[in-house]
Amino acid sequence: MSFHEVRFPASLSFGSVGGPERRTDVVTLANGFEERNTPWAHSRRRYDAGLGMRSLDDIETLISFFEARQGQMFGFRWKDWSDFKSGKATAEVTGEDQVIARGDGVQTRFQLVKTYSSGGVSYVRPIVKPVLGTVRLGLDQDEVREGVDFEVDLTTGTVTFADPPPEEVDITAGFEFDVPVRFDTEKIQTSVASFQAGDAPSVPVVEVRV
Repeated sequence: MSFHEVRFPASLSFGSVGGPERRTDVVTLANGFEERNTPWAHSRRRYDAGLGMRSLDDIETLISFFEARQGQMFGFRWKDWSDFKSGKATAEVTGEDQVIARGDGVQTRFQLVKTYSSGGVSYVRPIVKPVLGTVRLGLDQDEVREGVDFEVDLTTGTVTFADPPPEEVDITAGFEFDVPVRFDTEKIQTSVASFQAGDAPSVPVVEVRV
């Protein structure tokens, strides 16, 4: 897939509106009951970058970024300010934030994930775009060292240990991450007059599978 490993300016994504969406097929039966199914195993996130524009310089930065991505052609990284850490948004990242797997004494490669839980039900989200320098791993609460004990692939969100973690050992992780997205429009429409009057342009972006 065509993807540029560059982040949309975080100062411009701050203030944007967006979040996850789900797709559910609902069929109402003759007796009034419903059957509900979903073709999506994972949610998809949408945002509007236009609301983060605060000056004409911001608009110029947006247009340059849009042109460099050739519109919808190339994906890019997006910081979701409401959900960009493995733990709580107000807490520091630690190597114990998430349990990503259990060791079996053989496997060395694991996918970073974030688990969302509520009411006894959990959803596990694959994290494919971790942020450079933020990934921390632990084995049974003992933190290990990047570059010595493990390596991180920042383009896929996989971590590879130098030696297989022992059997039945919890592999934990903490990290910051971006969302892989693309522009969901072929054009950027701006007006200096309307922008000065307080009207921000609509710049939709949508998550992509990578």
